[in-house]
Amino acid sequence: MTQTRRTKSREKILAAGERLFLEHAYLGTSMDAVTEAAGVSKQTVYAHFASKEALFLSVVAHMVGSSTDMHSDMVKTPSPDTPLPEYLRAYARENLRIAMTPRLMQIRRLVIGELPRFPELAESLWTHGPAASIAMLTEALVLYQASGEAKAGDPARLAAQFNWLVMGGPTSEAMLLGDAALPSLEEQERHADECTQIFLAAIATRD
Repeated sequence: MTQTRRTKSREKILAAGERLFLEHAYLGTSMDAVTEAAGVSKQTVYAHFASKEALFLSVVAHMVGSSTDMHSDMVKTPSPDTPLPEYLRAYARENLRIAMTPRLMQIRRLVIGELPRFPELAESLWTHGPAASIAMLTEALVLYQASGEAKAGDPARLAAQFNWLVMGGPTSEAMLLGDAALPSLEEQERHADECTQIFLAAIATRD
């Protein structure tokens, strides 16, 4: 099997595994079902993944990784000439836009449901999701405190407070109430802007 064919086979298996694990969870998915859905032989599946556990771990890692890449591309450290209100508004809007999707909510539910069996997946989702966002915002607040635009204080604590001010409500509603509770883009932007104004009232040194 050439490297190109091997890569394509792996992608087919991961795609089939993602769909089936999201629909039926870990216990409800079999390697036979993945084999059929991927349109490859069972020998090919086991050549890539030695067990269902290995496939599940790879599928979730792949899904988390793609979301992390999108986050890194969208939410960056501010340039020196970006005003604090503009950066916070962009941070809030982009985080909501990335997180408030059916796919990412499905990942969260799947990982939480399998927490006792695969605690490392929850840790990975936390590390590459909320923790990465908060770390990036912490770095930004350090810069804004140094420039005098933001009041002094623990930047990591402030970053966590703003992150959850923005993400807490919408995430909880979508996790518990399903896709119907996902806010529209207009609702996301309004919520992000309101949270930004609340946070600025607490930390900004100027109007």
